[in-house]
Amino acid sequence: MYTMQGSISRICSLTLSDDSCLIAAGFQDATVRVWTLAPEQRPIRPLKSADDLATVDLEADDVMERIVDDNAATDRITFVGHSGSVYGLSFSNDRTLLLTSSEDSTIRLWSLFTQTNLVIYRGHNYPVWSVTFSPFGHYFASAGYDRTARLWSTDQHQCLRVFVGSYSDLSCVAFHPNGNYVATGGSDRVVRLYDCLQGACVRTLTGHKGAIRSLVISPHGRYLASGDSRGAVLVFDIATASIVTELIGHTDTVHSLVYDRDAQVLVSGGADCQLQVWTLSKLCPDSTMEADEDGSLPTATVNGTNQCRMATYRTKATPVQLVDFTRRNLLIACGIYNSL
Repeated sequence: MYTMQGSISRICSLTLSDDSCLIAAGFQDATVRVWTLAPEQRPIRPLKSADDLATVDLEADDVMERIVDDNAATDRITFVGHSGSVYGLSFSNDRTLLLTSSEDSTIRLWSLFTQTNLVIYRGHNYPVWSVTFSPFGHYFASAGYDRTARLWSTDQHQCLRVFVGSYSDLSCVAFHPNGNYVATGGSDRVVRLYDCLQGACVRTLTGHKGAIRSLVISPHGRYLASGDSRGAVLVFDIATASIVTELIGHTDTVHSLVYDRDAQVLVSGGADCQLQVWTLSKLCPDSTMEADEDGSLPTATVNGTNQCRMATYRTKATPVQLVDFTRRNLLIACGIYNSL
């Protein structure tokens, strides 16, 4: 277990790198801090000075190792630049870049090599709640209080697409594994799937009774899971735009959702200090469910017990803010300790 101490400001967001070696936190005081979880094996190493780089053989096979300064390696760095709380974070797949979004309505791109701010992206008119890299890098998406989601490219400071249609602010955004679609969710309780090429909404997924706070699409791209402020987790079949099941277990906001690498297990973490592990193998992939006559959603239950639930893990006083699987399919959960 890792514990990060010494913060005098409230944490607003958390994220892990794809290799699970770096963790970043966005704070209410507008700073961003990055730690390495393997300080001995994978420290954070900046680039060498310009004079030292001039002597490096750029044609060498290990050029990426030669250009970094081992003597300046550290286990943490701090980025300062935003003027408001930092609500969105996302690492690039090669863990060299970090995206941050803030209450100041801007998105910033940071380099972990130079440890500086590279680009400031402006376009949103109000706070940007979420930002995420495309599965293949280069592109990223953002969602904010101005009721829009936007598609960006790291090499252009203006957005490429503006996704509209939401009736309220958007709190979460996620890419489809093929990188061609963007899913959004927000306070209007509707999940929308947009085509990145055309910018049009191609799926509208309804059923939530609370504001949507988390989204994840399965690795094979067929199912989408979303969690809301009432603690409900809905699993949708994207092809048919229908609800597969409602997973009941949380009693408060579901902050984070993640599929394992094989798309057989779904994990949810919430403000109720619980970590729920669900198996989706018992769901019939070809079946669809409709709402009951009283308007309630279908649930995969047997004798009142949810047959999809594998396990429940509870913390003493730590709401679960982030859940993720490592490349070895090990589960990592992160939370913000509440002493009250």
